[in-house]
Amino acid sequence: MSEHPSAAPARGPRERLRIEASGAVQGVGFRPFVHRLAVSEGLAGFVRNTGQGVMLEVEGPTEALVRFVARFDNETAPPACVQERRILQVALKGEHDFAIAPSTREAGSLAVVLPDLAVCGECLDEVSDPQNRRYRYPFTTCVRCGPRFSIIEDIPYDRARTTMRRFAMCAACQAEYDDPGSRRFHAETNACPRCGPRLMLWDTAGRERATGHQALDEAADALRSGAILALKGLGGFQLLVDARSELAVRRLRERKDRPTKPFAIMVPGYEQAQELAAISPAEQQLLCSRAAPIVLLRSRPQPAGITPGVAPGNAWVGVMLPYTPLHHLLMRELGFPVIATSGNRGGEPIVADEREALDKLAGLADLYLVHDRPIAHPVDDSVVRSIADEPVVLRHARGYAPLELALKAGGDTRSILALGGYGKSAIAISSGGQLVLGPYIGNLEGSEARVAFARSVAAMTALYGVAAQTVACDAHPDYYSTQFAERTAMRAQLVPHHIAHVLAGMVDNGLDAPILGVAWDGSGYGGDGTVWGGEFFTLERDCYRRRAHLQPFRLPGGEAAVREPVRAALGALYALAGESALIATRLHPVAAALSPRERQLFATMLARGIHSPWTSSAGRLFDAAAAMLGLCSRASFDGEAAMALESAAGHAEYAHALGKSVLRNEGDCLIADWRPSLAALVQASQQGVPVPVLAAAFHDALVELIVEVAQCIGMRRVLLTGGCFQNARLTQLAIVRLREAGFEVWCHRRVPPNDGGLAVGQVAFAARPLIEGKR
Repeated sequence: MSEHPSAAPARGPRERLRIEASGAVQGVGFRPFVHRLAVSEGLAGFVRNTGQGVMLEVEGPTEALVRFVARFDNETAPPACVQERRILQVALKGEHDFAIAPSTREAGSLAVVLPDLAVCGECLDEVSDPQNRRYRYPFTTCVRCGPRFSIIEDIPYDRARTTMRRFAMCAACQAEYDDPGSRRFHAETNACPRCGPRLMLWDTAGRERATGHQALDEAADALRSGAILALKGLGGFQLLVDARSELAVRRLRERKDRPTKPFAIMVPGYEQAQELAAISPAEQQLLCSRAAPIVLLRSRPQPAGITPGVAPGNAWVGVMLPYTPLHHLLMRELGFPVIATSGNRGGEPIVADEREALDKLAGLADLYLVHDRPIAHPVDDSVVRSIADEPVVLRHARGYAPLELALKAGGDTRSILALGGYGKSAIAISSGGQLVLGPYIGNLEGSEARVAFARSVAAMTALYGVAAQTVACDAHPDYYSTQFAERTAMRAQLVPHHIAHVLAGMVDNGLDAPILGVAWDGSGYGGDGTVWGGEFFTLERDCYRRRAHLQPFRLPGGEAAVREPVRAALGALYALAGESALIATRLHPVAAALSPRERQLFATMLARGIHSPWTSSAGRLFDAAAAMLGLCSRASFDGEAAMALESAAGHAEYAHALGKSVLRNEGDCLIADWRPSLAALVQASQQGVPVPVLAAAFHDALVELIVEVAQCIGMRRVLLTGGCFQNARLTQLAIVRLREAGFEVWCHRRVPPNDGGLAVGQVAFAARPLIEGKR
């Protein structure tokens, strides 16, 4: 057997070639594509799925083989994507036909498992056609669309290894599956009303009220009347309610204990989305993509069709289009927007099983619209935002997960499992230099979330056949994921939180060191007894250095400040003026709102450092500014204060400059002192400068600080990472100003900049550990 050049096979009367291809080649109609190609060229042989992708052999005249290879390279259409291929010349077998052969699974590199795909136009046409046998059938799919990751139980991807194995195809579906001319030729999810999954409407006791079309119609009637509907979708349950009804939305907030956090909404079509929000071409592309995520859009002033309670006080609204036939049918019947939020209680994972939903969603839902196709891997809805006209994934889930990434050559190629952090948890696995990021799981706060986390670890490692030799985790000793690693692994690799952020961004963009990583977030373990979160690191080939950070200030109450931004504001005010910020006659409104006893208590805590750790966190600085401007003093969800500040900045009518930050050296580390800017913010607020203008000015001042620090450090390649860079205003302006100053700039795209991307950086660190350089 010899290597064969990919462009021009060896000349001769007849030859046989073996082609091994990897990438997105399973669950996308790739074998039918190869079959049609081979038959059209008069070639014999076979094609099969393998554990690494697809393998095929083609035999025939040399000229036909040359054409076949060229067409194989040029005619592969999305969502199929060949990332690597190898061509070998092998011995002739004298075959005369071409077949799709049974799949095999060999040990080796990780196979690509495709994310779930939104329904295609052709399937929707069938569902809408009264003359079609799939009219109004909510589980209509073909090789180009439908569930993939959420139903796969093992690889390679075949019906027998998915949850569709429970549904034996009827004669009509089997005929489509066997017909090379059909769009459903070897479509593993093929089904129809006669043989496929069944739709049912249950009451709160699990009693069946209706099935099929009637179940859908009654569910729509219930939504019109203000009921809360639990719908079993592609990757789990959603809670649906009429987005026009203030009463219905208020009832959902009360039941879900979600007082202010914005809800995502689903609209019947793109035209309705335009009525709610201003949509750029980049955002339109995201909304209408095969991933069909929730897209954060700038809300129109007083948008008609939804109640203000959907996203109270927020300039942005999360919008998605229907992405399954079931959603399309329901939304066509309704004709109005609905809230479509995760089917869970606060802090718990999304529910995926209908029987479990009766217990987990009891008291939340009034009715249950369910089906009998099991979900192998729960997957929430993804959240994406367009920043600088580029998509940035904020919640990596349906339509995007699992995500395959390549690690740079030269690192450890042994199997690695990375467990992420504490909030926005997601895991990653790697083997042979390939890395896969799994879907968003959620915060690991409660017992239910921790059970889901353990299930996800077991499911992902089993699916990809990975027995991890190294388990990587955050360096924070109190994180559940860290404790899980130390309890279950022979070898646990602790990874510095913010270095993981930087490395995740580097993997996302395919970058090598050297680079300056600006890692800004709410908090991360620093290892020196303080809370980090406003960091500037330089990464060289084998080491990293903390080159600069924001001026630290004390957080009275520690973690309590995350829920109460007013505490961050008190700590920042104390950093500005000392004890007089809390004891003086003329006080800032934040301090004046406290009783004399409370002010004295906070002054003592701050002066003595009692339960008031030092922090360099940019996230807590955003919280402080939001509280000082009266935008958010108590937060009911993570990031509420920062979101309020960004929303307010979007209404600024003019620019207002704040005092410049001061840079000073302490040893080998640069301190970026933001206090002059914050002092100017306080003064301008007292002088009556409008809040939106000051919110915008605060963003602008921090961007200038980033540029100044980058210029002092002198490294021309800059990466922006961490949860603060979910903020579109901060990120877009930083990109512009850094580029104007002559820097090359990158930010996250496919891997979330928040803690949902930590596992990617942890794998990169474990594959090639870095040492901390001298400061």
